[in-house]
Amino acid sequence: MIPATFDYIRPASLDEACHVLRDAGDSGDDVKVLAGGQSLLPLLRLRLAYPSALVDLGRLPGLRGVEDRGDHVFIGALTTHDEVLRSPVVREHVPLVAMATATVADPAVRHRGTFGGSLAHADPAGDLPAVALALDCVFIARSAEGEREIPAAEFFTDYLETALRPGEVLIGVRAPKLGADWGFHYEKFTRTAQAWAIVGVAAAVRSEGGDIAEARIGLTNMGPTPLRAQVAEEALRGLGVAHGNGGGPAPGSAPGSAPDGARDPVRDACGQAAEGASPPSDLHARPDYRAHLARVLTYRAVRAASA
Repeated sequence: MIPATFDYIRPASLDEACHVLRDAGDSGDDVKVLAGGQSLLPLLRLRLAYPSALVDLGRLPGLRGVEDRGDHVFIGALTTHDEVLRSPVVREHVPLVAMATATVADPAVRHRGTFGGSLAHADPAGDLPAVALALDCVFIARSAEGEREIPAAEFFTDYLETALRPGEVLIGVRAPKLGADWGFHYEKFTRTAQAWAIVGVAAAVRSEGGDIAEARIGLTNMGPTPLRAQVAEEALRGLGVAHGNGGGPAPGSAPGSAPDGARDPVRDACGQAAEGASPPSDLHARPDYRAHLARVLTYRAVRAASA
């Protein structure tokens, strides 16, 4: 299909972009921000979005790149997925970001799509929002009035909606370095290769003396926004990671059973991953199937992360 008519604006600086967006918000115009365009352009073609104007940030200086800033890694909003994936700083200090980025679409999309654009698009089926929640990332927004920090837990507010205010632009994300006692894994189930996740799980696990001292679990496509599996996180605290065999449940087995018939406390805890979620129903999966996937994938992700 052909997109509806819109004005095209390419600001020369970030300050100009912020003023353009602020003026548009004051006038009530529907203006969209264009970065890599890999999420927005399909919506325009299908006329699921029909803004009055596009503000193209793709060539603005200073919003691209990965920096090691001591206790955290800063990823510029216009950094492409491919640049994130190839960054040695990301792979060393925030490997969960690299794991999830490697599953984003295909190489062509990863060379054009941007890290910040994917997060600001706020698709609950996207891979990176759940990772940002699991890592407790901080989003840096810029407006004509200055910069503002938004914790990941407050950033995603509804389906395709964020806490960004009219006139604000996401300029980058701070991803904390969690240390050598943390393990990470991203588990994703898709209908076909390169497709959106039917369910995804981002797990970060801190171990102490063979026990799970802390677990952070972000869920993909289990509601209108990405969410943390807080019930499962609390249930995992203090459990020994040596329990269980590290694999997925056998077909037809009970959620808490192990192959030898013994109970697996880790699997029991992960069986609560869907508590409080509102999984959607669509052509790919019903809510009960997504809830089942969340339990199974959480177990796999936690076992891999704690290994």
